[in-house]
Amino acid sequence: METNVKIIAWLHIVLSAIGLVGALCLSAVVFGGGLISQDDTAITVTGIVALCMLGFFFLLSVPGLLAGIGLLSFRNWARILAIILSVLNLVNVPVGTALGVYTLYVMLDDETSALFSAYR
Repeated sequence: METNVKIIAWLHIVLSAIGLVGALCLSAVVFGGGLISQDDTAITVTGIVALCMLGFFFLLSVPGLLAGIGLLSFRNWARILAIILSVLNLVNVPVGTALGVYTLYVMLDDETSALFSAYR
């Protein structure tokens, strides 16, 4: 199960990093649209929208990043966070659903519980 935990950890890290990069790109496109228009009002509005989008996606991605880093160190709080995130990811079809099911299968196993207890 140790290998499965590390795979889950890296999947959470990679998917969260992709989310952060995607948020940066999307925010740059939105703000760039305002800059292209060269209208002060459009620049202000698109800047606010881009900042809000960046903050929203940041809040969505950081817990997965933290869970992945914690899982690599076999921290019990990361196991709990990964279980919570996997339940929330079940509605994110298809990648989130697959990750959620795989995470729940591994994290709720008795062998995994024992593994995390041994690293305290």
